[in-house]
Amino acid sequence: MAPSFLSFVSLYGIYLRRCLTASGLSSKSIDIDNDTTIHLWSPNPDQTPPHHQQKPALLLLHGFGPSAIWQWRRQVQFFASHFDLYVPDLVFFGGSTTESKERSEVFQAVSMAKLMEKLRVKKYHVMGTSYGGFVAYHMAKLWPDTVEKVVIASSGVNMRKADNTALLERAKVENIEEIMLPETATQIRTLSRLAVSWRFNMVPDFFWNDILNQLYSENRQEKMELLKGITLAVADDSFKITPLQQDVLIVWGDRDQIFPLRMAHELKELLGKKAKLEIIEKASHVPQIEDSAQFNKIVKNFLCG
Repeated sequence: MAPSFLSFVSLYGIYLRRCLTASGLSSKSIDIDNDTTIHLWSPNPDQTPPHHQQKPALLLLHGFGPSAIWQWRRQVQFFASHFDLYVPDLVFFGGSTTESKERSEVFQAVSMAKLMEKLRVKKYHVMGTSYGGFVAYHMAKLWPDTVEKVVIASSGVNMRKADNTALLERAKVENIEEIMLPETATQIRTLSRLAVSWRFNMVPDFFWNDILNQLYSENRQEKMELLKGITLAVADDSFKITPLQQDVLIVWGDRDQIFPLRMAHELKELLGKKAKLEIIEKASHVPQIEDSAQFNKIVKNFLCG
């Protein structure tokens, strides 16, 4: 592994943390029970002016991959003036850990709800991307009186076994962890091809290896168990998504190769009359990064409308 001062990923991580700090957030870790500690970025009380009028709260839930700061930086910078932002690392990502043996996205949802209760945030909107969308769905379903509006971005909550098999075929791999938990430069190239519409053909192996060492090496066994614990992915085809009580915005890139666009249309039908779908053109699995201006505008119109 390259020393941190030679690592582009480490240097960029410093930049990301400075961006969140400049947006009025501070880093902290909170014990939500005897087993679980959650790391998050949340409003810095030292930067809150006196007689501050409290803004609505927005919880941002990241996807399966690097920790939260790598996935939400442009949303934090845009939404910090409109919302009190809470940006946690899900359990086993970043600085969040647990002694519990539970590994489902329902457990992640319970952990996030406990976190917000510890922070004394009584009501909040939730936005989740990819794996974070699974967590957001369960939070909205389990706490309809606490969770207000819901944004589900690029998240195949309605994923069936057949969808999982088709994803493996597109990736030309045998196991889902070869995509979501890459160990080699070849595997992370495959992930980038599926997840991002940009092409990185000229990127050398040492750069990919830096990403692997810095962002994908920790808690691999536990993350493998999280993948195997996703209840919707392994459920039989009789599993039914139930509509949510809240207004729901579904945001999707039209070129998504992880969860193809047809899954977004199906999810909208499953979630009922309160769900609306917005499609971002020329974007793949991470539209919040690929076209952050359009993504942020769509979400702001929904949350503030």
